[in-house]
Amino acid sequence: MQTNAAVCHEILKPLTIETLDIDRPRGREVLVRTAATGVCHSDLHVIDGISRYSLDRPMVLGHEGAGVVDAVGDDVRSVRVGDHVVACLSGFCGLCPQCLSGHPNLCTGGVVQRDDADTPRLSRNGQPFRQFAAIGSYAERMLLHENSIVRIDPEIPLDRAALVGCGVLTGVGAALRSAGLQAGQTVAVFGCGGVGLSIVQGARIGGARQIIAVDQFDAKLEMAKAVGATHTVNSKQDDPVKAVRTLTRGLGVDHAFEAVGLSILCRQAIESLAIRGTATIVGVLPADATIEFPWLAIRPECKVQTSRMGSNQFRSDIPNYLEFYRQGRLDLDSMISRRGHLDDINDAFRAMKAGEVARTVLMF
Repeated sequence: MQTNAAVCHEILKPLTIETLDIDRPRGREVLVRTAATGVCHSDLHVIDGISRYSLDRPMVLGHEGAGVVDAVGDDVRSVRVGDHVVACLSGFCGLCPQCLSGHPNLCTGGVVQRDDADTPRLSRNGQPFRQFAAIGSYAERMLLHENSIVRIDPEIPLDRAALVGCGVLTGVGAALRSAGLQAGQTVAVFGCGGVGLSIVQGARIGGARQIIAVDQFDAKLEMAKAVGATHTVNSKQDDPVKAVRTLTRGLGVDHAFEAVGLSILCRQAIESLAIRGTATIVGVLPADATIEFPWLAIRPECKVQTSRMGSNQFRSDIPNYLEFYRQGRLDLDSMISRRGHLDDINDAFRAMKAGEVARTVLMF
């Protein structure tokens, strides 16, 4: 069997659309016919050479995908042919200490990929091709471990459902799970791309009374207002820390979120905190990045923490968040700025860098 896929061969070079061989599902593997995939910043990090996966090439990128099950391995029990599913990069083993303690998003078991000695899932003329995050959703078909997918209601549109596999799961979860946001608290979100907009929505769902969106692009700030921000700050025009403190009458915010992966935004988030506030770093920084801030900039008993994939338990969180969508409490429609096809992948990355979109979704 074959599949067309977008492949990364070299950093800082456009992806190429190529035809690859895809193996049949074995054991607990599932073959999924891709219906839609979001274009996420984490894939761009690989292309730009700042991801730890950047050297793992050639690689089929993409990890925010949804589709329909075409075939299953002999040992699969969680899905059947014809099921609609969302893929998630938080694949879990269910046996390691993190899984057993209720944190499958931090799984260290590593069972969702094939061993290097096995026949590769993707290949061409015997050469193996990697799948980014053990998914590789920039392809017409995905061969996945069943612990990397979750079955969803078939009435949910798959282009909306795809977003919940990464960006929405990460952002909403950062607010509702990682940060411990309580109703009535104040929030600042630094960066209003797909993840930042999802944090805004998570804060709104969680009952935050003030949500300040910070970005350098007015179009993204308008999107943030549309999905729940009560105030916006253009960081090109105003000092964001001073603006946040002014909007909070000098107190600072209870929760500040960094949603891009830039050291300067991490510092600004920390400096925006109120007493006993929490800064949650959601964006992925380069491996050698450092975060520096003056000691007096951090208020008494503040916390600085990271959030990995919204501290998710995706087998329950993704259906729950999609139910929020069904109820009109989570706006996924506005998150999709543009739709395209696999051939449009490089232009989708260009639009992302230019700040033109919240999310581009590629349709198959």
